[in-house]
Amino acid sequence: MAKIATVLTNLFEDVEYTDPAKAYKEAGHEVVVISSEKGKQLEGKQKEETVTADAGIGDVSPSDFDALFIPGGFSPDQLRDDERFVSFAKDFADNGKPIFAICHGPQLLITAEVLKGRKVTGYNSIKVDLKNAGANFVDEEVAVCGGNLVTSRQPDDIPAFNKESLSILSKLNQ
Repeated sequence: MAKIATVLTNLFEDVEYTDPAKAYKEAGHEVVVISSEKGKQLEGKQKEETVTADAGIGDVSPSDFDALFIPGGFSPDQLRDDERFVSFAKDFADNGKPIFAICHGPQLLITAEVLKGRKVTGYNSIKVDLKNAGANFVDEEVAVCGGNLVTSRQPDDIPAFNKESLSILSKLNQ
């Protein structure tokens, strides 16, 4: 089963973390929450969820993980201000590892400069940013590109996001 790095900080969109994480865990995958420091208490934007970071970004390597999950909310915008998270995400893209980003999640990938020529979707407010980053933006509930990048727009798209993410994860174990 896959070990999934989940990059997160305060003001993540609660359901965009909880629903996919639950689906991944139910399928037998390991979800590891990575923030600025291990043990940090992270509060969701809706104040419905509090998550404890399993690891600090300085204590992990992309090589420790099979896939990257970037929930939305204001978390990705904060994470992209820290070069450690940017290079962490870039490593997954450079090595063709699966990346799952929902809503504002692609903001971290914009800063990592890994979306040029990729079919991507995201929250409406970042559509121009995605296009300016060279992505081929589509307004669809889920976009799958290259068999390793899954993006979605918003919480309503979570079922499609989970389905495509789980499909890619299932192929890792074959």
